[in-house]
Amino acid sequence: MPRRKLTEEEIELWRKVTKQAERLHPELPQSVHPTTLPKPKPTKAPKFRLDGFEVGQNAPNKPSRHALKPSVTDNLRASPVQMDTKAFGRMKRGKLKPEGKLDLHGMRIDTAHPALIRFVLTSQAQGKRLVLVVTGKGKDRDEPGPIPTPRGVLRNNVPHWLSIPPLAQAVLQVTPAHISHGGDGAYYVYLRRTR
Repeated sequence: MPRRKLTEEEIELWRKVTKQAERLHPELPQSVHPTTLPKPKPTKAPKFRLDGFEVGQNAPNKPSRHALKPSVTDNLRASPVQMDTKAFGRMKRGKLKPEGKLDLHGMRIDTAHPALIRFVLTSQAQGKRLVLVVTGKGKDRDEPGPIPTPRGVLRNNVPHWLSIPPLAQAVLQVTPAHISHGGDGAYYVYLRRTR
């Protein structure tokens, strides 16, 4: 936006104001200010031109979907098989009967984690190979909100707890249970042999 020039009346008014005003620091030398500012030098336009360019020409036609973090059960299903593949297939089909069961329904995190540690380590010490940990599917949230929240606190934390010490050394494979043993609300935990 170009600067407008002061009128003669405005310049005269300014001179009257400056004659009547007292200086804040009279001990400092007074500098002489020019009455008009020099004209700014015009900037030159860039020398290159973009022929045939349109805004958004390289944008994709359809917006891409958000890549949300996969669910815990999807991660477990995609994890590699650590145990005997034949036994794993039988376990996934619900043909292997769990030798022990821990039901964490209604428990809070602070009581569920120690109960899980105690159950898994005791089961391993007793020589059990396949145990079932029931977490439940979790409650739906009342307020969905803009940020997706995972359903079921225990359902999401149990696989993590089984993959960190002290349980990591005892657990060979974790996978979602067959529908006859609880489906997505339960996990098969295949334990290592004690040596």
